[in-house]
Amino acid sequence: MAYEFEKRRAFGALYRITHWVFAASCLLLTITGYYIYEPWFTTMLEKGTADFTVANMRFLHFLAGYFFTGAVICRFYLWFFGNRQERITDALPVTKRNLGNFWGAILNYLYIRFHTPRLGHNALAGTTYLLTFLISMVMIVSGFYMLFPESATWQVWGTNLFASQATSRFVHFILMYYYIFFAMVHIYIAVWNDVMFGEGLVSAIISGSKFLHVKRPKAD
Repeated sequence: MAYEFEKRRAFGALYRITHWVFAASCLLLTITGYYIYEPWFTTMLEKGTADFTVANMRFLHFLAGYFFTGAVICRFYLWFFGNRQERITDALPVTKRNLGNFWGAILNYLYIRFHTPRLGHNALAGTTYLLTFLISMVMIVSGFYMLFPESATWQVWGTNLFASQATSRFVHFILMYYYIFFAMVHIYIAVWNDVMFGEGLVSAIISGSKFLHVKRPKAD
């Protein structure tokens, strides 16, 4: 007995582009950032002092940082001016509807009680994305604080938040592991939702469309 689905538009082009820019920049920032933290000198990458591998890694890290910042700004814009599924009010547990969806999502992932997927993100995902946004702001401020020691503006922000360059560097590095953990859980849950409900969540971030359940089959 098969499910019946209805194809619905969920995410706009800017949202999808922002997602992939954010993902790609996070990947590049993680690789180059760890190399900057602990450069190695016994591989094929290091052929001599003229190769400037660390300098090249720093350049790629800074470049990815600008793309990362742009993606975060775009996501903030879409929270207020995107479509209904992209706005912050649709996915935070601040309304009765979203509070129910928040706990429903938790029970869903614990295999206690399955619930019908919604067109946008569930409230648990929305809360996680808000946390990720706040951590991203800390990463941006700490990154530019270290990048522009001559800038009075960034030094004021950085000094007020971290007190010193050493502290900001430590916080910046430790928070990198949040993105690694977030990426693993994010990919797993996206695939899990597609397997369990067939809603097309993975393909939706490319096509922009999801498949909602119109009719569920009765149990045999």
